[in-house]
Amino acid sequence: MNSDLFYSDATKLAEMIRTREVSPVEVVQAHLDRIAAVDPKVNAVVTVADGALEVARAAERAVLAGEELGALHGVPFSVKDSIDTAGVLTQRGSPIFKGRVPDIDATSVARLKKAGGILLAKTNLPEFSYWIESDNLLSGRSNNPWDLGRTPGGSSGGESAAIAAGMSPLGLGTDLAISVRGPAAQTGITSLKATHGRVPMTGIWPRAPRRFWHVGPMARSVRDLALAHSLLAGPDGADGYSSVPRGFDAGTGASPDRPLRVGWLVEPGFGPIDPEVAATVQAAAEALKGLGCFVEPVRIPALERDFALDVFNRLHVMEMKPAFAEATAGRGKDELYKMARTMLSLPDTSMKDYIEAEQAAERLRDGYADYFSRYDALITPVLPIPAHKHGVTQFTINGQIVDATYLQGATVPLNVTGLPGLSIRFGTSQEGLPINVQLVASWLAESTILHLAALLEAASPVRDLHPNI
Repeated sequence: MNSDLFYSDATKLAEMIRTREVSPVEVVQAHLDRIAAVDPKVNAVVTVADGALEVARAAERAVLAGEELGALHGVPFSVKDSIDTAGVLTQRGSPIFKGRVPDIDATSVARLKKAGGILLAKTNLPEFSYWIESDNLLSGRSNNPWDLGRTPGGSSGGESAAIAAGMSPLGLGTDLAISVRGPAAQTGITSLKATHGRVPMTGIWPRAPRRFWHVGPMARSVRDLALAHSLLAGPDGADGYSSVPRGFDAGTGASPDRPLRVGWLVEPGFGPIDPEVAATVQAAAEALKGLGCFVEPVRIPALERDFALDVFNRLHVMEMKPAFAEATAGRGKDELYKMARTMLSLPDTSMKDYIEAEQAAERLRDGYADYFSRYDALITPVLPIPAHKHGVTQFTINGQIVDATYLQGATVPLNVTGLPGLSIRFGTSQEGLPINVQLVASWLAESTILHLAALLEAASPVRDLHPNI
């Protein structure tokens, strides 16, 4: 099996196809072979797209004919199974949607196809995309390719596991509170949650609460994130939150005329953080300092006043619970897994608490606005711990006992505020598990964190590591 193909990033594959070093058929077949070889252990792929090889043959003919080729021409990609794919099962991790086949691609899928990408597979997720592990009654539990006894995260855990294990070079995930960045951290890949609304959510379920949901690329390299973001961003005329012109960016770009000002923050504000994770954040900060950035430790008072996870919990239940109730109406309990049952059993937030949470969310936005008036970027943890064992619901982190929702402590502030965040590996735990850091920029400043991530990637002590599976 050719690991040079299935562990290459999408940018390299596209270049090799363009220069006729390899054919789209060879690339797609290599990934299909990889799925057959390792997915029985990982269980990341829920559906292999019919016709992928046929599309690859057409892509090969276009290369040989000298036709104009898109940026992803002939490159396979995978998609989380909450994202609609025309003619291919999209079952949302639930028996309620078993056999569901959409007629139309989600906007994000259509844009990757327009660039020449070939839909390869759909990947696993928790029921209704709602939990930090990818497990459901329909397609079972996904495993982490670094340690099969651990989770690849949720809700885009199947996607992260597929990319980490070489089953796909590029994919799409969705993110409500953690779900693109957290799974990337648990499997050591890269991912980008752009500013809210940058990439239309059209064709993705659930949409409620719309102001917190994002769709974004997951990949093996920063340059793949940058390429995918350039293809995915921009309004589609259907998602009202997506209104910023495709080419607009408020960031500093790759050639700032002054040293970038970067703060790093571990605690307080995110809940307890494991010392190994904290050390990795500091190491990434020091690496950027050595590369010419102005770097210093910071605090953001707004995060200390209003714990973003608590704010999120008080807001999203009121908006997400009715969507779950509608989807499950008339269904038996045997069709519902634990997270749908949990959501439906939660008490409604009182109007007083809801309004107070709305005001807290505004304070958090103001706090970040103040921070970004003085700094270009922020480095934080993604997760407080490396990938955990399956089914654990309580953790002791840095001496403090917390429940599993605390894994979202450093990621959910960006959903509450809509800020962009990028997850990139920069360390390894004593148990050999990946540790990622999170890069944050101001609204619509994706270029800043893509630039900083590229610097970290080049300086990374763990570059080009792959799980032994």
